[in-house]
Amino acid sequence: MSASGDSESESADQPRPQHPGDDHATFSALLEDSAEDLYEHAPCGYLSTLLDGTIAKINTTLLDWLGYDHGDLVGRRTFSDLLTVGGRLYHETHFGPLLRMQGEVSGIALELKALDGTRLPVLVTSTVKTGGDGRPLLIRTTVFDARDRRAYETELLRARKEAELEREELKRLNATLQQTLLPPTLVNVPGLDVAAHYHVASTDMVGGDFYDLFPLSAGTWGLFLGDVCGKGAAAAAVTSLARYTLRAAAVYDPDPAAVLGNLNTVLHHEYNGHDPRFCTVVFGLLTPEGDRGGFRITLASGGHPPALLLRADGSADHVHTPGGQLIGVLSDAHIATATVHLAAGDTLLLHTDGLTEAHPDGTRGGGRYGDEALLDFVRALAPTTASDTVAAIRDLLDTFGTGVDDDTAVLAINVPRPTSEEQP
Repeated sequence: MSASGDSESESADQPRPQHPGDDHATFSALLEDSAEDLYEHAPCGYLSTLLDGTIAKINTTLLDWLGYDHGDLVGRRTFSDLLTVGGRLYHETHFGPLLRMQGEVSGIALELKALDGTRLPVLVTSTVKTGGDGRPLLIRTTVFDARDRRAYETELLRARKEAELEREELKRLNATLQQTLLPPTLVNVPGLDVAAHYHVASTDMVGGDFYDLFPLSAGTWGLFLGDVCGKGAAAAAVTSLARYTLRAAAVYDPDPAAVLGNLNTVLHHEYNGHDPRFCTVVFGLLTPEGDRGGFRITLASGGHPPALLLRADGSADHVHTPGGQLIGVLSDAHIATATVHLAAGDTLLLHTDGLTEAHPDGTRGGGRYGDEALLDFVRALAPTTASDTVAAIRDLLDTFGTGVDDDTAVLAINVPRPTSEEQP
């Protein structure tokens, strides 16, 4: 009796053996339930419409987005009824015709109108389902919530506008800074016609080109034109230092070689560390020639492109200052000098290498303009005036377009020909 009771107790504790078909039936039921649940509560909206657009089926996800009940839409409303006015117009003129022609339209941005009047930005993909005979039966549409995407695009546009405003402000600051590095007007030198131009290659960065013409004692004038390596704020700082050093040094000792020697000492002392800075400069001392007429010009060059002398007889050539070394690199740079006489009708042209290093075809893949091409260009101009020379250079730079990738400064001085009243 006891043995029998123990046996019954043990039997009650054991799990019941399952029928071999139970697992399969349960799994099938789970699959059916999962498929239906996936449709109804998918992370995107689903709806099926008849060919005339009448809604035949719609999932719970899309109903919840729009605030409708199942009975509000199925068999009673069309898909286009859910669109905003603009979306409905686009659906009729573009979306619908494309769907009929192609059988599928993907990723179209539209706006749905919810029951409470709010707008829901969505991305819509529709496919035409056909029967075995190829005839269209219904339209299946998938709707993706694009609110996060729209918010991202809005934020992206806002950030882009802010960046554009900041860039415009930077351009204004760069232009203002650039103007402070150049003389507001060139000084009037009796007996000379003077003209200058500064060509900005990019408004995004401050260039390092500079020039000036200023009076010195005893009826003499100093002039200089130079180019600091690099761009931006660092180059602007060197440019400012170079300009004021040249002016101060010329007052102390106007000898051109001494002036550039002083500048070399200052730059080498200030920028010989981990961030060396240097420049090319030409400095000139102008002195009237008295009874002879015209001006004597002594030029000193520190690694700068040679000046060009356009004579009254129509000839033109370089004013060679060979061997002049970059200013600021060595503690004791070699300074090359040359002296020329500027007679009536003669013009002296100084320029930075942005002109000769430009690409005439507008691309960096092409060749550079070069010194010889510039010499041929000014030979065709001679004889001419300072104003006409600078105007011609400006037009030349304009023809290069985007091929000018470095700022360019030009300074021209000319001894005008005497008028008929002044001639003996």
